[in-house]
Amino acid sequence: MSIIISDLSYRYPNQLPLFEHLNLSVGTNRKISVIGNNGCGKSTLLKLIAGGLSLQQGSIQLASTPYVVPQQTIDTNRTIAQVLAVSSKLEALKAITNGSMDESHFEILGDDWDIESRCISAFTYWSIPHLDLSTPLNQLSGGEKTKVYLAGMMINAPDIVLLDEPTNHLDSTSRELLYDYLSQIKSTCVVVSHDTTLLDQFDITCELSAKGIKRYGGNYTFYKEQKTLEIEALNESIETEERMLRLARKKIQKEKEKQDKRNSQGEKNKKELPRIARKTALNRGEQTGARLKEVHSQLIHENEERLKKLRNEQQIYAELKIDLSDSNLHKGKLLVKAEQINHSYSGDNLLWIESLDLSLYSGTRCLVKGKNGSGKTTLVNILTGGLCPSQGQISIGDFTYAYLDQEYNLVHKNCTILELAESNNQRNLPMHELRMLLNRSLFTAESLAKNCLELSGGEKMRLSILILILRKQAPDLLILDEPTNNIDLASIHILTQTIKSFKGSLLVISHDRDFIEEIGINMEIEL
Repeated sequence: MSIIISDLSYRYPNQLPLFEHLNLSVGTNRKISVIGNNGCGKSTLLKLIAGGLSLQQGSIQLASTPYVVPQQTIDTNRTIAQVLAVSSKLEALKAITNGSMDESHFEILGDDWDIESRCISAFTYWSIPHLDLSTPLNQLSGGEKTKVYLAGMMINAPDIVLLDEPTNHLDSTSRELLYDYLSQIKSTCVVVSHDTTLLDQFDITCELSAKGIKRYGGNYTFYKEQKTLEIEALNESIETEERMLRLARKKIQKEKEKQDKRNSQGEKNKKELPRIARKTALNRGEQTGARLKEVHSQLIHENEERLKKLRNEQQIYAELKIDLSDSNLHKGKLLVKAEQINHSYSGDNLLWIESLDLSLYSGTRCLVKGKNGSGKTTLVNILTGGLCPSQGQISIGDFTYAYLDQEYNLVHKNCTILELAESNNQRNLPMHELRMLLNRSLFTAESLAKNCLELSGGEKMRLSILILILRKQAPDLLILDEPTNNIDLASIHILTQTIKSFKGSLLVISHDRDFIEEIGINMEIEL
């Protein structure tokens, strides 16, 4: 086994446990995925395995030191070479090639005489040959940082690899490179991701929750099928318990009626008995009735507790449906017309090799495609009037739009959930209706005092859509800029269903293949 996790529990200070008594083993050269809702502890689990966090309870045994591709990198002045742990070897190689016979240089280099060519080969594969190994990591874009760490896998060839949301900042081309590379390497891999195409490459899927970790012997598609069967079985169990509860209550009522009838008959008979015998009979009847009541009450209580537990579990799997209002624009109205537009931030080099001509009509569901740095967000800003093109002509019609970016900055405010909902209540809904709408969006009464700055990606997404619902009018154009990057699988499903049902225009930037296929794209702009 490459990884053996035994009785692992972890909690952050002043919080409930993330997970308790977790057990997991990963065989040599096996590849597994770890999925679960935002905040369940997936990234924490990877940090514990990597040694980035101290163990509180339990043990982790590793066959070798893991190599980590992190989701978020610490802003550091360390160079790329230092981050990839090749700096000293490259310096030793350079010294030796310059004629040094210092024994320490040979010890540092070891058998890695090809370290420089491996770096060049890896950087070429991940399309970052322009990066110099002496460049500080904090000068790179999010996509470049991810590619640097992925290149490190090829350079160092580790036996164990931990990847935390590796496709988050990758464009479509780079994602395909990653899918292909992971399918070929022999390393033991543990991957946390919400990229379903990536998850379908692994033959073991592990679901992490507060109850522990559950292992499924198949890829993500298999997991979804099994989950559907589990939910169906859960619903059947609830129906059975509800039926048993109804029968138990009917039985108690019948027993009560029988007892009342016996008591009534006994009252008539007791009149014929001596006084002391009447008192004994009365006590016996009361005791029998009390015993029956106690037994029946206990049975009903046990049944109700089982039903409550099942319903709580059902609530976890309940599918949230959020419906945006439809746009009032008739289909086919010209929203934007652009002729020979291009842009330059430096005043010299233009963003696009060929200037763009395009027309955007109401009802269009448009995908903007391109590699990282190709100017997708710049184009969106030009089309919505936020930026003037450096060249060309653009005509923008009269329409409203809403912009949802990957950070969901629409709700990134220093206020509570309830305060934000109140301040955006353009429909002037009464407080009880506003609270009901929040509850339908899975914000409980207890959560309404939570600060919006502390929300998870999924919570931000649900609250952003709620804010759009609270507006007097639905947006004519909904702009989505990598909306699935920082939310979990359950939240992606909610977002996908919401966007599918939205009857309005879309302008979408996304590298999420499944999301793109689901939302009904009918126009593409490739940069």
